[in-house]
Amino acid sequence: MNRAEMWNRAAERQAPWDMVIVGGGATGAGIAVDAASRGYDVLLLEQHDFGKGTSSRSTKLVHGGVRYLEQGNISLVMEALKERGIMRQNAPHLVGDLAFVVPNYDWWEAPFYGLGLKVYNVLAGKYGFGDSQILSREETLERLPTIKTEGLRGGVVYFDGQFDDSRLLINLMQTAAEQGATLLNYVRVTGFSAGPDGFLDGVVAVDEETGREIRVSTRAVINATGPFADGVRRLADPDAAPMIAPSQGVHLVFDRSFLPGKSAIMVPHTRDGRVMFAIPWHGHTLVGTTDTPISEPTLEPRAFDDEVAFILETAGQYLHRAPTREDVLSVSVGIRPLVRADGAASTAALSRDHTIHIGRQGLLTVAGGKWTTYRHMAEDAVNHAAMLAHLPEKTCVTRTLNIHGFLPHAEKFGALSVYGSDALVIQDLMRAHPPLGERLHPALPYTKAEVIWAVRVEMARSVEDVLARRCRALFLNARAAAAMAPEVARLMAVELGEGDAWQRRQLAAFEETAACFRLA
Repeated sequence: MNRAEMWNRAAERQAPWDMVIVGGGATGAGIAVDAASRGYDVLLLEQHDFGKGTSSRSTKLVHGGVRYLEQGNISLVMEALKERGIMRQNAPHLVGDLAFVVPNYDWWEAPFYGLGLKVYNVLAGKYGFGDSQILSREETLERLPTIKTEGLRGGVVYFDGQFDDSRLLINLMQTAAEQGATLLNYVRVTGFSAGPDGFLDGVVAVDEETGREIRVSTRAVINATGPFADGVRRLADPDAAPMIAPSQGVHLVFDRSFLPGKSAIMVPHTRDGRVMFAIPWHGHTLVGTTDTPISEPTLEPRAFDDEVAFILETAGQYLHRAPTREDVLSVSVGIRPLVRADGAASTAALSRDHTIHIGRQGLLTVAGGKWTTYRHMAEDAVNHAAMLAHLPEKTCVTRTLNIHGFLPHAEKFGALSVYGSDALVIQDLMRAHPPLGERLHPALPYTKAEVIWAVRVEMARSVEDVLARRCRALFLNARAAAAMAPEVARLMAVELGEGDAWQRRQLAAFEETAACFRLA
């Protein structure tokens, strides 16, 4: 993916696009892959970097949703379990199995949760990841050596999926590009144009890097901006009633010593009504999440003190060594684009099903849903958009379409496994230029070669793009990421042909962002 080439392709096109997608998160990327692989002409515009929002800030799980089963939403659970299997099939380098243990401290918990998780497995059918089973106290401790032992009776183990969210997102963008889509980050949509019939027929946008304006014509506009969907809807219709009930979820990252095994902990009931997870991820321990309603979404949300305290308190109830604020290496906050519902007592009670809304000007908005079901959401959205724009009907092919980087057994590449088949090329880059094989920081596995790769191939434009989403340094250890930033800026400046002033601006901007990932 080359941004200059993508811009020229968009700016020079005279014919209308079949679809313009606004938003470069999981939903927008999925739609771009689906539409382009069907043969439609697709342009995607993202106001910041791909995955800047919620799509890089998830709980890193590909799952059916155990708590949706308890709520009785069987259709959502079955859909998600099916999509979970398809994700692992199409991106095995990024989606894998993970054992989850529900520790039991009361006599009734093992049979109660054991039965529920048996049903979960049955619903998965041929897409199952492994059978659940009841564990003895000794077996539970073997899987979770740091679990609190006082009163522990045993546990129940079940299997779900885990992934790297922003790495999958970048690979989806690469897949869309390979299928012919045109993709641009740092291009903000500022308005729409409409034809004599009042329906949208064009998009106006601004390149945030240069200030250049671009106007494109299109047969359909798809609003896939997640928490920001209402703002885009108001560009088309200032009187549009809000449909998003934003809620933020917080995740804390700790050292691996808090959860040294290969199994995760699932707490089925917390006092705020959510499930909580503690999972091993990239050699660290990730714990979350909360569900806190907020009034307006922002690009860089901050964790509230009571959210952090809640996670620490809940984790401390299950871990032998209770984590403290001083143990937190990074804190990230994602905003869920939940669809409003009358009578819902809290955002935790809102459905995670996706909704497709078509405004009176023909703007198609996709809202709700979750990472696991991104492919199904995209298929649904493209079907609706094609019908709305009177495009020729074409069959969806993404159920069996391999995602860029597809490689079974990518774990043989160690820290480079998240690149899948691209790991070979990055290794070649290191061999050709040995200094590029050097680590950027002793606490994390990322190398200089990955910075070069991110700029040349993955459209990284800023230090934040590299350290937050092309590699996951900022999400794993905010202080280590800050220490890496000057060298990353230097390497990027050489690749992009920028000077010292650009580096200084980048470092100042990154420090401002990194501060949001550190506890004060």
